Parts: sequence; structure tokens; C-alpha cells
Amino acid sequence: MTEALAVRSDALRTLPASPPRPEDSNPLIRKLSQFAQLTQSDHDVLDALTGPEECFPAHVDIAGEGDVPRSVFMMKEGMAIRYRMLPDGGRQIMTFLLPGDLCYSHAFLLRSMDHSIGTLTPVRISPISRDGMMETYARRPRISAALWWSSMQEEAMLRERIVSLGRRDARARIAYLFCELLWRNAAIGLAEGGRFQFPLTQTQLGDTLGITPVHVNRILKEYRLRGLISMERRVVHLLDVQGLQGIACFDQSYLQLRGATADVVRYCDELERREPSAARASIGHASPGAPVARSARQTS
Repeated sequence: MTEALAVRSDALRTLPASPPRPEDSNPLIRKLSQFAQLTQSDHDVLDALTGPEECFPAHVDIAGEGDVPRSVFMMKEGMAIRYRMLPDGGRQIMTFLLPGDLCYSHAFLLRSMDHSIGTLTPVRISPISRDGMMETYARRPRISAALWWSSMQEEAMLRERIVSLGRRDARARIAYLFCELLWRNAAIGLAEGGRFQFPLTQTQLGDTLGITPVHVNRILKEYRLRGLISMERRVVHLLDVQGLQGIACFDQSYLQLRGATADVVRYCDELERREPSAARASIGHASPGAPVARSARQTS
């Protein structure tokens, strides 16, 4: 038994170290710090970037397909989904938004939303204005590189989802999603000992992975009986992370959690040395984020 427990804990030791998470910390800073160490000046810029906080209850749309994007917004607390509804009433959940995630970082370039964003839990968000985003990209090389990294990570997750839907069987799809969410939550300090919030219903899990709710139920029961997971009160505990990674053939490297290379960091430092006044410039005078509040639409 001792040997088995040691094997099960190996994967946990390779998870990214959870950053300090004081209650008033900025989740965007926590996320971008995975890419490169940010200076206090960078922290000040990111703190000044967001507009007044907005709150949404669970199971409503923050933005709907066809809406004109008003601003970028940053997730501060809770969990949301990007999804598409089909004419026959079917739904495909594409990605999950966690604290520190941006949606969209290029929203002001779009004529309209091509998908909807709905809440799974009560969420808090903060809008970011077009001027604020553009000035940050223009004047803060290290933050700009970290924002590009964040966009690349999201693209990588979508590619992995395509691989999962196209080539993994139902058991491997569920194992893959558990592993991905564990690594993402651990990176922002929201997972401990293989435990993290998991507010999805079996129907929502099926809508994410292209599996019927009945089949989802069978697989979750099997995983519990095999001692791979336990689930209680919207929290999942991955008891055997290594076993789940083996089922999914999961390789977390696509999440790019090892951060920037030394060469990239040196390059950003050199850019800031070339333009010290720009690098120190505050964006505090940029117009605050335009509100994204909209009439709440129920979403299951």
C-alpha cells in the first residue's frame, strides 16, 4: 500500500508550485507571472489596467453569440465557459475560463461574438479598455510577451481539445480534462493535493467532450471504483494523477507552464532599456474599461 501511494503522489510533485494567493491579489498578475517574473512597475500597470468590477450569478450569459464586444474582460473569480449552440438545441462547450484569464484580448477587432460566454458559478470580472490594452502592448515589452504567451496557451488548449475529440476514447477524454484542469488550477494557486473546484454537471461534461450524460455517469462510477477520483460538493479529488495521465496519454507541456526562456527574458529586458521612459509610463490615465454588463440570460 505504501508503495502504491508513493507512485500516486509522483505526478503531484511535478505540478507547478502554487503561487502565494492573498485575497486581494490580482489574478491576472498571478497568471502572467507563470511566464516571467514581473517587476513592481509591471504590477502597478496591471493593477491600473482594469475597470470597475462586475458580478454575475451562476448560469447566465456574460456575452452572447452575435453581440458586439464592448471590451476585453478579465476573470477575477469563479468559472465560466465559452460555448456554441446549434440549431437543433445541441451545445458544444469549447473552453473554460478561470481567474486571470482574458476574454478576448483582441475583442475590439471583432464585429460580433462568434460564440457565447456563460457562467458556471457566480463570477466577478473586470473590463479592460481598448486604449489600456493598446498602450500596454506598445509600452510594456515584458507584459506584452506574457499576454502573447497567454493567447498561445489558449490556442494550444483548443488544439489539444481537437485531438481529444478526434482521437481519444470516452474514458481518455474525461481523464484528459481532469488532468488539464488540475494543472491549470494548480498554476494559479487554486488546487491543493489534487483537489480543485469542479462545478460541471454530467450533462455539461458531456457537452464538453462529446459524450452522452449516461456514458459520463458510467465512466465516473468506474473511476471512483478504481480509486482514481472522488467527487463531493462540487470538488473533485484526483487520487491517482499518474494513473489518469496514463489513461489519457496526457503530456502537460502544451500548457507551456515552464515560463519564458532566458533568451526571451533578456530580449524583453533589452527592449525596456532602450525605451526606459516608455517602460515606466503609467497607463493609469487610460480610459476605464467599458462596461460589459448586459441583461442576464439564463444558460443551463
